[in-house]
Amino acid sequence: MMFKNFPFFKSKKVASFDHLVEKVKKGYIPEHIAIIMDGNGRWAKRRAMPRIAGHHEGMQVVKKITKFASKLNVKVLTLYAFSTENWKRPKKEVDYLMRLPEEFLGTFLPELIEENVQVRVIGQQDRLPTHTRRAMEKAMEDTKENTGLILNFALNYGSRDEIVSAVQHMVKDSEEGKIRVEDVSEEMISSYLMTSSLPDPELLIRTSGELRISNFMLWQIAYSEFWFTDVYWPDFTEEHLLNAITDFQHRGRRFGGV
Repeated sequence: MMFKNFPFFKSKKVASFDHLVEKVKKGYIPEHIAIIMDGNGRWAKRRAMPRIAGHHEGMQVVKKITKFASKLNVKVLTLYAFSTENWKRPKKEVDYLMRLPEEFLGTFLPELIEENVQVRVIGQQDRLPTHTRRAMEKAMEDTKENTGLILNFALNYGSRDEIVSAVQHMVKDSEEGKIRVEDVSEEMISSYLMTSSLPDPELLIRTSGELRISNFMLWQIAYSEFWFTDVYWPDFTEEHLLNAITDFQHRGRRFGGV
């Protein structure tokens, strides 16, 4: 077993992985991948560390996966960073999570710009602390002209909340005579959602072994392929993402047909 630590074996493993990457890139790559990044707290607990240590480690994984998704020519990567229900967590943890965008973007924004990545945010931004909101606004402003991967953070986001907001705006527009009842369609409803300018996710990934959606993009994932893994988010690697895409490529997507 000790020989696996020799550079020869390492180089063979890297070469094999690179070969697999090129093979996968020849197939169909999902335009939009959405990830429920779960398991940070449990990852930390298993190591007798505070929950915030798991969130910090998870942030490093976001950097790796963003770069790798860009390398694979994924068009949109949506990351479920903070839900509308996460405010129920302990204040110390919430306060740290609200500082993470500043820490993340403070160190990673130059690389995102260099990688031609465009940052976007969905969710109710008005409840976020001013410092968090400013960090996100700066990232969006500094990357708005970038034409590569769209890195879309779901921050203070809940799908039911999003749908309620969409219906409210539709009712208001109806009362003002801007739309008629007979105009309402799936396309119109989609146009009122926070993701109106984005394609629906084709692949949804959830880490940590949980088999639920957790109020995430309920409308948009109607025809998404789901991929679940027991791996906690801080342990999620480029290889896991590649496995998910490979699995996606071998599935038959019929959209209700035969």
